[in-house]
Amino acid sequence: MTESKAMILGCSGLSLTAAERDFFRGERPWGFILFGRNISEASQIADLVSALRESVGWHAPVLIDQEGGRVQRIRPPIVSQRYPSGHDLGELYRRDRTAGLRAAWLMSRLHAFDLLEFGINIDCLPVLDVPIAGSSNVIGDRAYGNDPATVTSMGKAAAEGLAAGGVMPVMKHMPGHGRGFVDSHHELPVVDVSLSELEAHDFVPFVAMRDMLMGMTCHVVFTAVDPDNPATTSSKVIDQIIRGRIGFDGLLLSDDTSMNALAGTIGDRARNIIAAGCDIVLHCNGDMDEMRQVTAHAPRLAGASLRRAEAVLAGFPTAQPDDEQVLREEFTRLMPLA
Repeated sequence: MTESKAMILGCSGLSLTAAERDFFRGERPWGFILFGRNISEASQIADLVSALRESVGWHAPVLIDQEGGRVQRIRPPIVSQRYPSGHDLGELYRRDRTAGLRAAWLMSRLHAFDLLEFGINIDCLPVLDVPIAGSSNVIGDRAYGNDPATVTSMGKAAAEGLAAGGVMPVMKHMPGHGRGFVDSHHELPVVDVSLSELEAHDFVPFVAMRDMLMGMTCHVVFTAVDPDNPATTSSKVIDQIIRGRIGFDGLLLSDDTSMNALAGTIGDRARNIIAAGCDIVLHCNGDMDEMRQVTAHAPRLAGASLRRAEAVLAGFPTAQPDDEQVLREEFTRLMPLA
């Protein structure tokens, strides 16, 4: 692991090409991430995960966005069910807090059953963004609610469910994507409210969960902190807010480098991400030319970034001996439309 570069990369398809295998062997990303284009059937997913790890010669982390709702990379019939969105879980919480928290824990515990079957050991969940009225639906129903208390309580339950199943959670998108009025996949959101308002609303769930080992940034400009750069490439946001006011000292991943909210070439973006203070450059689309640009600017893990990466590897939770069928039946009773 000490020879790994500060990057997490994707691959182009259902299996590794010879070029990808050689590339990963030479460049040694710290981890990998899977998307829908990498998903076909159970044995194929497991084989791909194994091949990714073989390419770098160690049990490297493999990530996925398995939230539920519209962001569920692995779906039936590969896994047993379509899971509800964060909003749907939040609706149950608003009717019955105890039932809502249990459902959030259960769904994450079931994600862990699903993912570990394929060797995937990190889930980019919980979503801790707190949307406001009129904001872009890029978060939308992925959020547990529109108030920080709901998002915090449900996010904690979701993270605990993953950990109970032996899967590492990643909280996102720091320090908050809930006020973005455009989709950062395509445009750069700019948030103009005061720092005090951000602290009272957007930052609250992240402060409450700042002891988590992994977090992901957002490509959003916060003019009260840095009017010139989105959080992902802003040393002011990372140093003063994420590391400072929020107090997060875990491994900080960028959101996807290929999202168009970021300016410049892919190489420029990777360089700016590292210069700003992110520990890991995340690049998801599997495009070889773009990945070569990332590797040109992603350093070997060292210093505080290496310490945080090692803490993640040492901190992987051990799965509890739960009865999967019993938990699925309980979840179905709580969320009968799931």
